[in-house]
Formats: sequence, C-alpha cells, structure tokens
Amino acid sequence: MIPIALTVNSVRHEVEVEPRTLLVDFLRDDLGLTGTKIGCDTSTCGSCTIHLDGRAVKSCTVLAVQADGRELTTIEGLASDGDLHPLQQAFWDHHALQCGFCTPGMIMMGVELLRTNGDRLTDDEIRHGLEGNLCRCTGYQHIIEAVHAAAGAR
Repeated sequence: MIPIALTVNSVRHEVEVEPRTLLVDFLRDDLGLTGTKIGCDTSTCGSCTIHLDGRAVKSCTVLAVQADGRELTTIEGLASDGDLHPLQQAFWDHHALQCGFCTPGMIMMGVELLRTNGDRLTDDEIRHGLEGNLCRCTGYQHIIEAVHAAAGAR
C-alpha cells in the first residue's frame, strides 16, 4: 500500500492505495463517487472523464498514486450551493441525456471545452471537442444544443 493525499471536490483525503489501483476505481469504490462511470475499460468511451488539476482526463487511464498531491473534480463537485453547473442545467433543459450513463463524462469534457474555447463555438467545434466521449442514446444534437445554451448562460 502507498500513502497518497489528494483533494477531491474541495475535500482533502489522505489514504493508502494499492499501486495498481486505477483512479476511476478509487473514486467509485473508496470514495463512493459513483457519478464517474466505468464504460469500456479501454479509454474509448469517456464516461470516466473528470478534471485533474483543472484539465479533463479519462480517469481509467490514471493510477490513483499519480493523483497524489493533485486536485480533482468529479461530476458531483460541479454543483455549487445546491445549484447545478450551467452545463448540467443545460443538459437537463435541452434533454441532452437519455440513459445518463455518458452524461457525467460529456459534461466534464464540455466544461473544459467551454473553459478553453470561450462562448463562441460552432457545432463542428463542439463535436470535435467531445469526440472522445461516446453516447449511444441521444444522437448528439441535444448535447450540442446544451453546450451552446451553457455558453450563452455564462
């Protein structure tokens, strides 16, 4: 076991983990943050996307020990004072989810897309920015509309 200290959703955790523990498993199994999904085990689907030091990463590609000393945000940490993040609200308002399995990863990637590209994104830029996240239910159009709506709300 290896001791690590990390901050997840503004809460500091000091724990011991096995060296081979994936970050996604640590978040779900050890911290109970089940909003981060395990969809494919191959880093293809993007359901496990979180923010690591403010950057979107697929948590199935990171070992928990690599997060030592770092700051993480999961889908559970986006809401503030009981209010949904603007992109979470836009997903709700624009019916950008069906089964909801891909939704946390899509939102986490979408938040970074908005942060790094500003409010004026074309449909193609949104599609390109989200291409590492797969949805098998919505057909993506409502997701694109939600990102545009969140951009306009900022």
